[in-house]
Amino acid sequence: MSPRMLPTPRRLVCSLAGQLFVVQVVIVAAVVAGGAVLAYLFTAGRAEDAARAQVTAVARSVADSPSVRAAVAGPDPTAVLQPYAEQVRADTGVSFITVMDTAGVRWTHPLPEQIGKTFLGHIDWALAGETRSETYTGTLGPSVRVVTPVLDERHRVVALVSAGITVKSISAQLSGPLLALAGVAVAALALGGVGTYLANSRLRRHTHGMGPAELSHLYEYHQATLRSVREGLVLLDRRHRVVLCNDAARELLGLTGDLEGLPVDGLGLPEALVAAVLGAEPVRDEVHLTAERVVVLNTSTIGTGLGRVLTLRDHTELQSLSGELDSVRGFTEALGAQAHEAANRLHAVVSLIELGRHQEAVEFATAELALAQQLTDRVVAAVGEPVLAALLLGKAAQAAERGVELTLTEDSRIDDGVLPSGLSARDLITVLGNLIDNAVDAAIAGAAESPDPPEVTVTARIDALLPESARTDAAAPDAARPEGEHLLLRVADTGTGIDPAAVEDVFRRGWSTKQDGRGHGLGLALVAQAARRNGGTVEVGRDRGAVLTVRLPLSRLPRRREAVAS
Repeated sequence: MSPRMLPTPRRLVCSLAGQLFVVQVVIVAAVVAGGAVLAYLFTAGRAEDAARAQVTAVARSVADSPSVRAAVAGPDPTAVLQPYAEQVRADTGVSFITVMDTAGVRWTHPLPEQIGKTFLGHIDWALAGETRSETYTGTLGPSVRVVTPVLDERHRVVALVSAGITVKSISAQLSGPLLALAGVAVAALALGGVGTYLANSRLRRHTHGMGPAELSHLYEYHQATLRSVREGLVLLDRRHRVVLCNDAARELLGLTGDLEGLPVDGLGLPEALVAAVLGAEPVRDEVHLTAERVVVLNTSTIGTGLGRVLTLRDHTELQSLSGELDSVRGFTEALGAQAHEAANRLHAVVSLIELGRHQEAVEFATAELALAQQLTDRVVAAVGEPVLAALLLGKAAQAAERGVELTLTEDSRIDDGVLPSGLSARDLITVLGNLIDNAVDAAIAGAAESPDPPEVTVTARIDALLPESARTDAAAPDAARPEGEHLLLRVADTGTGIDPAAVEDVFRRGWSTKQDGRGHGLGLALVAQAARRNGGTVEVGRDRGAVLTVRLPLSRLPRRREAVAS
């Protein structure tokens, strides 16, 4: 341990544990001292009460003795009463027994030289026939004493008896209990101090010797870090309940409200994501889909089974960029193939010219140009939105390269500027691109079982109202269906279609009909996610093959500019 890390006295006192230790020691000391004082006062009071009761009993016993009454009436009371009083004093353990006349002149006393002198104390109430006690300073020092009358047969006061115990004697009786009390107090203080030290040593280890200000600053840093970090962070305890969830995790998972203490399987998250979180093995860079996001999940265990840490990264943008990159790569390959085919056709035209067959060369070139331009003209005339037009042309080239004919229905019509700014071009590419890719794959797979050539039909138009017929909403069955104007994107293929039993799983991550192992089951899941993100729906139908329809409401989003009149 370095010198800076040694627990110096100053550091111990400044730390939270050190301050608590000092406070607790002071409290324990105050409690023990207060208890000792109260115990002393209680014991002293009980001892004084016991002494008062003792001297009262002795004084009354002497005053009621017939021999005392007889001696008082005799010629020499001292000669009879002094031996008797000393004997009783020795037997009872009191400090003195004084018998006196009604004027207070002593007949007996432990100190013989005090006999014949006046009693020091109050005797008025005894002359009145009462017995009272008091604490008074006499010849033997301060004492607790009682004065009681001696009555004759006619109940007249003929003498007085006083018995007392000195305060010194009472204190001597208390010395033993007080020593024991002091020992108990010291032992309690030592035990409390040791227990407090041990508890605070453990607290000091847990707080790493930091003081209240340092802990407060650390908490503020902790909160600021959680708010500023862009990755989602979720802490779970050993029962898989949420301990902490930062703002980024709430946004990525679509969570709101107070989450602390809720089980992770009760947050409404996708089943695959919950299964990965609750799994026994840690997860590394596993892609999952939420309602509107693509997230990368990592999990790790805290300590020895104290809980689990989940980190989430937003993969939505990257996934969309990957889709766009795949489309661009496909376009490049299609353009390369078309360039190769164009070169072949050009060589054919040149060869016909060289052979002097000019008319055949013109007819061949014109036919090839018309065939290539037909779909381009149809798309450009029907779809004014540049993103959709470019996507359709590129996908048509890709499909043609794979031997699939892609056509645009006659009722397709989307003018430029109609789509709202809230509907991003990236979402359009995600939705229509993935639908066409899946349709092309399905059409190629279905061509092996059908003599008809593989075809994919695309419909893209703005509808004013939704049809009244019932639909199967596999992407968001509980979502409210959009009303009013909406964008309709429908893709149909000539494949084998989708099994009705699998409709519920079509838009789940990992579902795929591909048998070659290249499919990741993400395409349709991303389509459903993009539709939900824009308030739309996805439906699964069947005609010759599968028919997938996406409806995206336009009335819920602002327009980019006024629509161009058709």
